[in-house]
Amino acid sequence: MKIKLGVLAVAVSLALTTLTGCDSAGDDSDVPSAGTSTSGDAADAVEAVSSGIRELIGVEGRTSDSHGTVTECSGKDPDTYFRILHPWSFTPTAPGDLGAAMQRLRAALPKHGWKIVEYGPDTSRNKNVQLTADNDAQKAGVHIVRTDKDEPPMLSVDVVSGCYRVPDGQKVEHF
Repeated sequence: MKIKLGVLAVAVSLALTTLTGCDSAGDDSDVPSAGTSTSGDAADAVEAVSSGIRELIGVEGRTSDSHGTVTECSGKDPDTYFRILHPWSFTPTAPGDLGAAMQRLRAALPKHGWKIVEYGPDTSRNKNVQLTADNDAQKAGVHIVRTDKDEPPMLSVDVVSGCYRVPDGQKVEHF
């Protein structure tokens, strides 16, 4: 499956700067603490959040095979503090189901603790529909972009955690 690098770069940038309260200056002071965890356990937790979002889509399709990656908490010691970013995509079996998938997410996310903070077309020529939501209980945010004009049409999903701290005496495992 092809993922356009420009779209991925924008999505990752948005995920890291708008989700869970980050501002565009890169200051993570508003990013909630996600607690103490090893990188591996935190990645598993964020991937579980992604699985919950996948279940809410409610239409048949294929999900990309991806794993969480460690990113820095801006302004904090990168050996002690980290965030997890889990980018993935969903391609419906029937391309016409893409709109239904996005509408199901828009309706279902708030029922599962997510607060939608942005919804609507982006500024691209294609006017891709995007949804950004935060879940305070899960200390996570999600940014979803519906790309109808890509081949194949899909949802690009970025789930990002709050800032974790590794247990005392350990260092962040970067992957």
